[in-house]
Amino acid sequence: MRLVQMSDYTVGGDCFQTIPVVLGRYHARKAALVGSAPSLAAAAPQIEEVIDAFPIESLGTIDYGTHCTQGAIDALLKNSAFSAAEVAIAIGGGADIDTVKATALYADHKMVFSVPTACSTCSAATGLSVVYHDDGSIKECLRVDSPVRIFINQHVIAQAPWQLFWAGIGDALSKQVEIEFACSGGITKHTAKLGLAIARSCAEPLFEYGLQALADVREGRATKAVQQIALDIIVNTGNVSNLMNQNDFYFNSSLAHAFFNASTGIGREGRSMHGEVVSFGVLVLLAYQDKNSEMERYARFNKSIGLPVTLADMDLTKEHLSRLRELVQTTGEWQNPSPAPCDIDRYMEAISAADAFGHTL
Repeated sequence: MRLVQMSDYTVGGDCFQTIPVVLGRYHARKAALVGSAPSLAAAAPQIEEVIDAFPIESLGTIDYGTHCTQGAIDALLKNSAFSAAEVAIAIGGGADIDTVKATALYADHKMVFSVPTACSTCSAATGLSVVYHDDGSIKECLRVDSPVRIFINQHVIAQAPWQLFWAGIGDALSKQVEIEFACSGGITKHTAKLGLAIARSCAEPLFEYGLQALADVREGRATKAVQQIALDIIVNTGNVSNLMNQNDFYFNSSLAHAFFNASTGIGREGRSMHGEVVSFGVLVLLAYQDKNSEMERYARFNKSIGLPVTLADMDLTKEHLSRLRELVQTTGEWQNPSPAPCDIDRYMEAISAADAFGHTL
């Protein structure tokens, strides 16, 4: 038996108005709003105003912290308002929503609605939570329930720090490339075929709208371009993640994410964002496949919006490569590869090739 979860979604500047109706459909009368302090400030007042006009009890807002760690999950589990809520409304970016989804899993699969205040990842739609150690390295990728419904308000998203939107574009750039590579050995299952078909819709909106959307977000404008990118990051890539992450197969991430996951174990100045590093991992994966024209296309797009095209852009140097070589082979993407076992020498050459081309830009 295969359980495939796909989140419903409502999109638009007035989407919060539908929250009470949706709560009613699930006979829920008690809700808690959970997120980081900045995320709650961006959307919670609007949501509470709507809820207060209906016979629904808001148990208040819960500031869980800033990162999805086991400590944050454990603390949220002990929160009385979270425990009493029939629905947890997860507000924020990837770490915020991942924390709520993970905690809801341990709280007897509590129902979660998601309100992305930024498009830094596709977490608002996925059945995965990435849990980190306190030092920023990855602890585990936890399989969780997908949010029941997503409320996508482009006006809220356009007011978020532009760097989050920027990093979201970087993360989304990986979806089509990684899925096509993972499926290149052949697939037979309907779920995987559907996931591949949607994955092939993920890249072009980024190339078409990404530059304009990023400029709009930097000015706080909620435009068509912003909405199109938000839908691509949250809905398209999120649904692909759910379809490609199954008990009997996993095609959801590959060597671009292996690069990011390995990089979290390398201490250095600053802390590069997930999507920022993944976008360079895409260049590495394309170089690994000898798809040089595609690698150059993606690299030029990265350069046009300020995403990394060299190791130095992520505070990495050639001195880090030996450690990166060790760490990448410990990642789940490397140890459970698709379509075939990976060649570490070839992979390291691909890193150097991507970095070298980046320097020509």
